[in-house]
Amino acid sequence: MPQNTSDTLASLLESVIEDTDGADVHFKLRTALQLLDVVRVRNERISETLSDVDLDDDLEERLRELGYVE
Repeated sequence: MPQNTSDTLASLLESVIEDTDGADVHFKLRTALQLLDVVRVRNERISETLSDVDLDDDLEERLRELGYVE
């Protein structure tokens, strides 16, 4: 199953947490993982909202190219 960008970032952050020591570094990396989850949820909501809207064909194509709609 292909991973998307946020899955790849999460995997990289998790592996760095496992490979490093230091409470400060782990705190920053865990915070980055939490922020990544916030962005994921936000993007899912945006995608759901856009899928419910009747979009102009040109706008829909541009949003598809940018990865906002499927």
